[in-house]
Order: sequence, then structure tokens, then C-alpha cells
Amino acid sequence: MPILCALNQDGTTRYNELKRKIRGITNTMLASSLKELEEDGLICRKQYMEMPVRVEYALTDLCSDLMPILRQLAHWGIQVQESE
Repeated sequence: MPILCALNQDGTTRYNELKRKIRGITNTMLASSLKELEEDGLICRKQYMEMPVRVEYALTDLCSDLMPILRQLAHWGIQVQESE
């Protein structure tokens, strides 16, 4: 969820920028999460053939449509925690 929130807030983002924005995430966890989100069709990965190689990540249209639902779910979770 933090990856999707970061991409939703900032748009197309490079790997190291995502790593800086998501405190405490390891390289292994970030890489595996990005791969899984890409396989699920929620983010797209664009690699540029430059030296050094540049890779950018962005939300797909499918995920952009899903973001309002995820925001509502997060809001609901916060309300439940506060009421306990």
C-alpha cells in the first residue's frame, strides 16, 4: 500500500525515490513488492536504455481507478482503530 500511495501522490517515480519515501523498506522487499504489483497489473515499469539504466514506475489505469476505494478502506481502518 505505501508504494501505491507514493506513486499516486507523486506520479511516475524512480526506484531510489520510492526507497527514500518509504521509510524502513529494504531493497529486497521493495524489489519484490514492485515485481508483484507489476505482475498484478497495478503498476507499470518502464526501462530506458541509457547508461546508467533508468527505470521508472507508475500506476496503471486499473490501479488509478482502484485508489479511491483503497483510500476509503484506509479511512475506515483508521476509524475502527480510533473507536477501540
